[in-house]
Amino acid sequence: MRFRAGGHIAGLLAFAAAAALLPFALPNEYYLTVLIVAGFYAILVIGLNLLMGYAGQVSLGHAAFYGLSAYTTGILTGTYHWPVPAGIAAGLALVTLVAYLIALPTLKLRGHYLAMGTLGFGIIVYIVFNEATAVTGGPSGFTGIPKLSIAGKVFSSDREYYYVVWGAVLLLFALSQNLVRSRMGRALRAIHTSETAAAVLGVDTGRYKIFVFVLSAFYAAVAGALYAHYVTFVSPGSFGFHTSVQLVTMVVLGGMASLWGALLGALFLTFLPEALRAIENFDILVYGAILILCMMYLPGGLAEGARKAWDAARSLGRREGAGPAAAGGGGG
Repeated sequence: MRFRAGGHIAGLLAFAAAAALLPFALPNEYYLTVLIVAGFYAILVIGLNLLMGYAGQVSLGHAAFYGLSAYTTGILTGTYHWPVPAGIAAGLALVTLVAYLIALPTLKLRGHYLAMGTLGFGIIVYIVFNEATAVTGGPSGFTGIPKLSIAGKVFSSDREYYYVVWGAVLLLFALSQNLVRSRMGRALRAIHTSETAAAVLGVDTGRYKIFVFVLSAFYAAVAGALYAHYVTFVSPGSFGFHTSVQLVTMVVLGGMASLWGALLGALFLTFLPEALRAIENFDILVYGAILILCMMYLPGGLAEGARKAWDAARSLGRREGAGPAAAGGGGG
């Protein structure tokens, strides 16, 4: 979906206004909690879409970066009583470093081999979370993480935290928009189309692939830090292979190479299980059927479906507007 710069800004402002007003329209606090969780996923999926949708690099271990950040800030602030901003900064720095070190050898692989390499990294990190019981709490998880606090301000209520999380979503979304519309974004799309052709044309494919991999991991680290200081508890189950697959599903279902699609995918797959709770005996079947139908009839993802619906609405509006004018012209 291509828009002019004005369209991007207008869309972002409209989304920001809707996000700011939404909490006042919710029937109860439970939906606010679900929206906060959707915000975590939105940050993760925006970053993963930059890697998969724009650069064409598959990652099946993205939940590991999410967990590394959450555990790092949780342990430093909960066990060693670091200030929360310092713990978050340490988590972001560690994930950035680890992602860079992983990217150097892993991104030399392509296709299924790259997917297997990132999958192996994710499994190793998950095993560490489980087995380093003295540090991480093992399978039982790590407790005692303080709430997010900045300059003495503690964000203890869900409404306050909602604005923190979705403020981060909007900021990272805007940064991603600027990136994909820049020269670097064009280079990433060229790599996705044909890495060999991009290299022949002078694109430093290795440098760009490492950059977008590290950037994607950084986004995951932001989500992990926010998650840890919201739930004040982390456990390995939240950062395993299932979570990585769920993130990839959100990217594909929302729409590859579409930042708006990343938001739609995260929101849709966060709220869908909640909507299916009423049919708990068949929710898995319905969930799977919905995903299959979306993949069959919306190969471009929810972003493509939204674009088609918008185009159809505009076309219908033009026809209805032209009808009375044509009738008036005929009567004259």
